[in-house]
Amino acid sequence: MITTPGLTTPDADDEADPGPDAGAAGRVQAVRHHYAHRGDRATVRGRAYTVYLIALFALIYLVPVLYTASTSPALLAVRTLTAAAPLTCALALAGCWGAQLTGRFWGPLVLQPFLLHVFMSTDMSPMSYLGTIARRRLAAAGTAVLLAATTAAYLTTDLFDRPGTALPGLAVAAGMSALAAVAWLWGQVRAVRDNLLLASAAGGVAVLVSALSLAVPDGEGGLWLVAAVLAAGAAVLGRAALRSIRTIDLARLARESARASQAQTYAWTGTLHHALDLYRPEPRGLTSALIRPDGRLRGHLAQGAVRALRTRGRALAAVLLLLTGGAVLTRGVAGPDGGLSLSLWLAGAIGVYLGSGWVSETWRGLRDELTLAPLLGEWWGGTLARALAWPLTAVTVGTGLGGALALLLPWPLTGRPAAHAVLLAAGSVVLVLGARFLREMKLNLPLELLLPVVTPLGDLSGLRVVAWQFDGFVAVLIGVAVLNAVPSAPGAGVLAVLIAAGCVWAGLQRTGWAHRGLLYRLRRV
Repeated sequence: MITTPGLTTPDADDEADPGPDAGAAGRVQAVRHHYAHRGDRATVRGRAYTVYLIALFALIYLVPVLYTASTSPALLAVRTLTAAAPLTCALALAGCWGAQLTGRFWGPLVLQPFLLHVFMSTDMSPMSYLGTIARRRLAAAGTAVLLAATTAAYLTTDLFDRPGTALPGLAVAAGMSALAAVAWLWGQVRAVRDNLLLASAAGGVAVLVSALSLAVPDGEGGLWLVAAVLAAGAAVLGRAALRSIRTIDLARLARESARASQAQTYAWTGTLHHALDLYRPEPRGLTSALIRPDGRLRGHLAQGAVRALRTRGRALAAVLLLLTGGAVLTRGVAGPDGGLSLSLWLAGAIGVYLGSGWVSETWRGLRDELTLAPLLGEWWGGTLARALAWPLTAVTVGTGLGGALALLLPWPLTGRPAAHAVLLAAGSVVLVLGARFLREMKLNLPLELLLPVVTPLGDLSGLRVVAWQFDGFVAVLIGVAVLNAVPSAPGAGVLAVLIAAGCVWAGLQRTGWAHRGLLYRLRRV
């Protein structure tokens, strides 16, 4: 071999080229090494600040929570291993489905567009540069899920209080994390039909394992059976998912990577709602259904229903969330004060909050009409009625049906009187709608939020930015906690209306319409 600086010339005695994939690992490592040492890489000061924020969070929030959980009674008491097996099957099934759905939008093979373009422009196969990345990210995702599952089980149950239940519980958490990680990859590399097949198979296996675990005598392998099935399923599914990388659609992966890069840019610059807008489904069909045969537009409710049905997947998710949230919310407000009832109340309110946003795109239309220049003058009295008729009706009806479903189920609804429970449920729905209005009227990040907030613990301006990003969730959580603290149900209902009115006024302030003359405009329909 004859070599010169920057030039390599093969002799006639050199061996033939072994193939395009020869030394692929070294070439991939070299590309990633050069990209990692570009000019905008992270600095030592930036890493130190990240470590400081993590330590501050652990000191202020994590340590007190862990200490409180270790010194207080468990929220959910695990009586027998056999009784806990069906619950773990349900959690594992939810983790598998959630990982599949996440993989359809943001999978483990999403790269920086520049890196992916460089790799796609070479003669290497997709497995050469995507296989190692997939294994590394699956390992990281599995570790994160394992830590989150064990921490949640430690905080909410007494599973780790006894040696006889700690070891099988840890085995189930490990199997659940492995299954969720490989399902994340499966959701990205396989087609929709294969994902539906896996979801159906996972549901059937969960029901079968739950039935078998209930047949096992108490203390003799209920959770061990669940752990073994999870481990076997993760091994089989992971092998098939990694093999599917060879046939991945690189064009679709490039589009996903470009969208993910743009979403990251939006999130890093403070406009998280713009990042989420990139993942909204595109409306399809039913364009002519908005107009009657005589040429006039349909009513407000009919227009909202048609616009919701143009994104069928989003509408189906909204229906499920509203029904489930309404049922859980009813169970929470009808139970005794504190404990599990408060947790169910919060979970139900969050479910209704998510469903209220997914039920229709008219929230975005209202925000655009209030912020953009009016085409027909400033007399916009019918805007609120036209935009909010459908979401208010759909959320109220969906939550009410979910509450009625909760009454039909054999749950012990003892605690508050029925009239007080209905009043608290209605107040919670009003509170959720006010929080949703506040969130949807959000514009760009206000500049004053970036000003430093100097405290003895350091600069806490980042907490203000986080609160602004998730202001809807913050309003729901704080509002439900305040309603639960009020001893009188009528007083809690009035307080919920006042909080919702404050959220609506704050949302109108964001759009610039909360000024003198607003009420006069509202009167002109």
